[in-house]
Amino acid sequence: MAGIGLVSPTAHATEGGTSLFIPGLHGPMAGFVPPPGFYFETDLYSYSGRLTAGTRTQIGGAVLGQVRVEARAGFLTPTWVTPVEILGGNLAFAATLPVGIPRVSAGAVIAAPRLGRVFGLSARDATFNVGDPVLTALIGWHSGKLHWSTSASVNIPAGAYQDGELSNLALNRWIGDLSAAVTYLDTDTGLDISGSAGFELNGVNNATDYRSGNAFHADFAVTQNFSKAFSIGAQISHYQQITGDSGSGASVGGHKGRVTAVGGSIGYNFEVGGLPIQTRLKIMREVAVENRTRGTIALLSIAIPLGGQAAAAAAPKPTVGKH
Repeated sequence: MAGIGLVSPTAHATEGGTSLFIPGLHGPMAGFVPPPGFYFETDLYSYSGRLTAGTRTQIGGAVLGQVRVEARAGFLTPTWVTPVEILGGNLAFAATLPVGIPRVSAGAVIAAPRLGRVFGLSARDATFNVGDPVLTALIGWHSGKLHWSTSASVNIPAGAYQDGELSNLALNRWIGDLSAAVTYLDTDTGLDISGSAGFELNGVNNATDYRSGNAFHADFAVTQNFSKAFSIGAQISHYQQITGDSGSGASVGGHKGRVTAVGGSIGYNFEVGGLPIQTRLKIMREVAVENRTRGTIALLSIAIPLGGQAAAAAAPKPTVGKH
């Protein structure tokens, strides 16, 4: 996430510029579903961004200008890959719970009826939040060097949303996301080429009567594994709103937003007491932005198997993909 006039352009891709999709979260091994078993992944997320001069956005029912967003969050995701096969692919389920502290500051409060302010000078908010839980079902297939999957996710508005506050990790709206991903992995050369694309369907935030627009998103990553332990790669992510925001709460209109982010990643795998641990650090810079904050994303992913994997299961490394 100089003075602002009423004729200033608006800036909001979905309410507050937030969405279920996070640029950079999908990447290497995006299409790979690991062997049946239980897994756990923690994604530690850091974002720092601001609106360009002369733009405004809407967060928590308030119309704001000169906005700066700092977010520190963790996404906790257990995954169960079942032995059940559907059309030859393994069925899996995952649940994600976000926790963290979004910090929002605005140099100009243009209108904030829920905060009891109109044309104020500034506003700040930073609160530890529990976000909305996200449930995912997916199916993954393997054929030689190709691995692909389809998934359906739903954001359930059951987090600790605080009506009228600027700092909210919970989105407080139903969101559906349909995605597909494919990975080409050559275990002889270590080359990993992965891509994913999806469609996000947004519902209404009943607290603000704000319906966020629907959006398309995509990721593409090329990664070179130099060994079983070390890899490095490049990645590009794109998010584009295809319908405008609406509802009586959309005070700044129905403008569509988009963002393209580019960056790189470094992966390192190791063992602790015989437990394999996979880590990957991604740094993404938002380079082409419209109606959203522009900033830098840092994402550290840590994944471990929890058990239940067949001892004889043959699977390429790494064994945990992000969906």
